[in-house]
Amino acid sequence: MTTPTTSLPADLLSLIQTADPSWHNALRAGLDAIAKADPAYLGVLAQDHYLPTEGRLFAAFKQPMDKVRYVLVGEGPYPRAASATGVCFMDGAVGSLWSDKGLSKQVNRATSLRNFMKMLLVADGALQAGNTSGDALAGISTQAQADAQGTIQTLADLQDNLTAHGFLLLNASLVFREHVAPAKDGKAWKPFFETVLRAMADHAQARGAALPTLILWGKIAEQLHSLPLVERFPREVAEHPYNLSFIEHSGMQKLFGEMKLLRKRA
Repeated sequence: MTTPTTSLPADLLSLIQTADPSWHNALRAGLDAIAKADPAYLGVLAQDHYLPTEGRLFAAFKQPMDKVRYVLVGEGPYPRAASATGVCFMDGAVGSLWSDKGLSKQVNRATSLRNFMKMLLVADGALQAGNTSGDALAGISTQAQADAQGTIQTLADLQDNLTAHGFLLLNASLVFREHVAPAKDGKAWKPFFETVLRAMADHAQARGAALPTLILWGKIAEQLHSLPLVERFPREVAEHPYNLSFIEHSGMQKLFGEMKLLRKRA
């Protein structure tokens, strides 16, 4: 852990309390690491307008450290206040997953989520690769809505399934600002991310447990390969899901297909 500083903004420090207690020391140390790398960054951020709002900066860390088996790393929060939840990939503007014509309008607007859903359907054998729209999706949606007891219906259901499988849904940059390039904020949060990884590695070693698997999506997440600590973790890497090619990524199909994320948990 880094040596605590005394110049961290009180507003940011108070948000640590929204996380599970198992993360509190690591989050404080992560903020200290950011301040050590760039003493001005957090002070400017605390006075700026950034997403996510409503005190959800550390929302991903409600998953207790003991339960983390996978760390899914996205790029950054959605650039819309209604969508940015502080949890990687979970678009707060999405409710229902299905509609009479296939995936819901909200899912189709969230390109990455749409492609992730299609990848899961291909992995389950419900869709054929190369034929993931139109009538094929409409038929699947009808079946899904008729099977409300067995098939997940909302994005909250999907998030619950991911959490139950031990996912820490974390962005490489915890903030989005309209006037700042995402890659710039991503670089600033890199020391924080490294500190969080070190905390997980130390925690696993103390318990004699396996390290979580890192799932890296997109170019900003891939930049984490430059951290020597990342080499200690098992990793799964893919293009960002906003690319259509993600739907047919065999590695992602195998990894997520085995979890049956579209099935409701008992």
